Amino acid sequence: MKSIIDRGKEVIRIEANAVANLEKRIDERFGAAVQLICESKGGVVLTGMGKSGIIARKIGATLNSTGTDAQFLHPAEAAHGDLGMVKPGGVLICISKSGDTEEIRELIPLVRRIGVKIIAMVGNLQSHLAQQADIVLDISVEEEACPHDLAPTASTTAALAMGDALAVALLDKREFTREDFARFHPGGNLGKILLLTVSEMMVQESDIPSVRDDVPLSEAIYVMTSKRLGATCVVNQAGVLEGIITDGDLRRLLQRAQDISNLKASEAMTKNPKTISPDLLAVDALREMEAYKITQLIVLDGDRKPVGIVHLHDLVKAGLSE
Repeated sequence: MKSIIDRGKEVIRIEANAVANLEKRIDERFGAAVQLICESKGGVVLTGMGKSGIIARKIGATLNSTGTDAQFLHPAEAAHGDLGMVKPGGVLICISKSGDTEEIRELIPLVRRIGVKIIAMVGNLQSHLAQQADIVLDISVEEEACPHDLAPTASTTAALAMGDALAVALLDKREFTREDFARFHPGGNLGKILLLTVSEMMVQESDIPSVRDDVPLSEAIYVMTSKRLGATCVVNQAGVLEGIITDGDLRRLLQRAQDISNLKASEAMTKNPKTISPDLLAVDALREMEAYKITQLIVLDGDRKPVGIVHLHDLVKAGLSE
């Protein structure tokens, strides 16, 4: 068992060293690659065979999610119609450990005719690919984690790390924001946090619990019970918000007075309750509730009239809790 554990640790060490050694290779060539991609008029296409192709797909996915249009081209399929995704003025990123893969060698003259620049992420700086590329990024490794130095392990890790470095550098150069990222990930938790608004989460129209300030408290309690939000808005004759009655308000009222049968809604309400605008983010409503330890916020329009209520449970259920 010890030899298995030692082997696992050795793999991690070898791959960690492979990535660490990339840092000193982030130089003017890397900067030129970022600039070339950023200025591309025909998008970015990534290619690679075997394990390098898998890495190319992942880097492409990362580029797409961070604001850089990217596609994957299988080099063996290029001459059979897929070459159409390569556009004039574009950039082709070729990933190869050896730099002499037959399919990549055959692809280079085909894309040159179209008019693209080639960035090589390669492990052999003397290879055909390195000699033909416009910009070369060195992803060579001292050794693979495979004991036979055959299976791509450290080399694919290094390629992946270099691709991540390109994607993040491009993200910074494009001033790509959290909001931009969320637009490409609307189904994820970040997308919900940055895109979901109060208006999309609030109870509205006939489902809003609301009573006039001069109605009997018993009527307010009935509305609270029927709407099942644990609260009701209290408005004046013009429909402007005057206050809120919550379950907590009723409990505190019963502690102070034994007979509440003759009270009006205005006598039980909390004046000037916390409110929010419908166009603010739902996560802002959640933070407000957590800060003040309340479970609902009344949503007001510009005339201070209730247009909805947003409840803590609905926000948590939507996955907004951080």
